[in-house]
Amino acid sequence: MLFQMEQSAAEAADVIDLFWHNFVSEADPDGRAYADSVVRGVAETRDKLDAHISEASAHWRIERMSRVDRNVLRLGTWELAHRADIPRAVILDEAVELAKAFGTDESGAFVNGVLNRIADTLGRKDAEAPLA
Repeated sequence: MLFQMEQSAAEAADVIDLFWHNFVSEADPDGRAYADSVVRGVAETRDKLDAHISEASAHWRIERMSRVDRNVLRLGTWELAHRADIPRAVILDEAVELAKAFGTDESGAFVNGVLNRIADTLGRKDAEAPLA
């Protein structure tokens, strides 16, 4: 949905409606509320997200990134900034897996590096393992 929203310049609500209309049989209905909130959240805060991404991606202007990498980074950055209930490691792992699945051979490492810097900037730390 994020990729389509950027590609078509459509509003979040329109992209969400179109996605669920066309992929209702293939999409996970249990994840619908979360997916919809992410799309709306990214759309509402895209300029801030892009600023974080630009700052953390040394030598890469956001316009030069592939659409897949850019939107996976927006998703991960939004989650890091707005979903304290999701551990940093989970956000990064999921983003890297998406980048590997849909991006280039270098996408996973690139997304991992950028999101790690953003997580540090935002003060997101993984919980310490309890001492045995």
